[in-house]
Amino acid sequence: MLKGKHIIVGITGGIAAFKTATLVRLMVKAGAEVQVIMTPNAREFITPVTMSTLSGKPVISEFFTANTGQWNSHVDLGLWADAMVVAPATASTIAKMAHGVADNMLVTTYLSAKAPVFVAPAMDLDMMAHPTTQHNLDLLRSYGNHIIEPATGELASHLIGKGRMEEPENIVAVLRDFFASQRDLEGKRVLITAGPTVERIDPVRYISNFSSGKMGFALAEECAARGAQVTLVAGPVALKCHNAAITRVDVESAMQMHDAVVERFGQQDVTILCAAVADYCADNVATTKIKRDASDEAPVIRLKKNPDIARAVGQMKQPGQITVGFALETDNEHQNAVGKLERKNLDMIVLNSLRDPGAGFQTDTNRVTIIRRDGQQWDGDTKPKTEVARDIVDHIIELMKS
Repeated sequence: MLKGKHIIVGITGGIAAFKTATLVRLMVKAGAEVQVIMTPNAREFITPVTMSTLSGKPVISEFFTANTGQWNSHVDLGLWADAMVVAPATASTIAKMAHGVADNMLVTTYLSAKAPVFVAPAMDLDMMAHPTTQHNLDLLRSYGNHIIEPATGELASHLIGKGRMEEPENIVAVLRDFFASQRDLEGKRVLITAGPTVERIDPVRYISNFSSGKMGFALAEECAARGAQVTLVAGPVALKCHNAAITRVDVESAMQMHDAVVERFGQQDVTILCAAVADYCADNVATTKIKRDASDEAPVIRLKKNPDIARAVGQMKQPGQITVGFALETDNEHQNAVGKLERKNLDMIVLNSLRDPGAGFQTDTNRVTIIRRDGQQWDGDTKPKTEVARDIVDHIIELMKS
């Protein structure tokens, strides 16, 4: 389960840092690519040379590499990682993570991380039991982090109690179990549409909408991370795919998107229609630029209907195939979404409203309501689109099991 995974290992200033050498060795042995980030105090307990030798990568400790002046990008690291493990996590670092005190490379990278974060506390028993530490750990849990509880035993103080960092073999087992549980789309084929479509009027003008494609791309990355072979049919957007399991098909117009989807739909287990497809296009596209003339009259552009992709796949759908649609509404939201769900033979529809702050086009967050064909409904909170994607895929998995 760790083979090929990109894992950040954060080391903080505690005596348990010596265990992290074994942890990194086990991860590398299991096939993971490991990048170690050390706080300045961690270097007092174990040397960067040791960790660099074991990981096969230069250790990162500061924002800038002193001898080269190279900037170490916490943003790039956050995008690179499939998981981040902070082991040992001292009371100080736990507090900084809980409250966003980004005064070192490790915490700054944590705040940028898109991947799941695992925290393995290590400290003396009274520090571990202190209400402040427990409150901070509860905060980290509430943010979606995974706390690997410390063991009970003899501590550096020679006292006996809870505070020993969990053994490296057990931390690796936690990661293996996590990634195994996340492969619930293994062997499945998923087709996703994303972004806007562009409908040409003439060689320089077009009809389109404000869709950025972020929600569709987040769904593609989430499905691929969970084992699916993903085909992403994308309108014109300035986004990139990161997972090699995603096959990207670039299109421009609604007709091109329709043809790409219809051609591939029969081989899919799940189809997620997330793109904001233009309902209309120009009846006749001018071959040369439409010039502004001397009269006060504006040119008339006659429109025609584009093909309805959701209706087309709803008519083609075979038993066992799941289709999911999206509804972006400004009024009568629930009624319009349910109507679309039924008319287009969808199994589930994801509703979001432009009236909700932080939802809709051009944002990094979204707030959705998921409505199933059987009438079940789930209302989400405003959260990053990567997390919304996880919620949507979780509900698709439930549909596949029902």
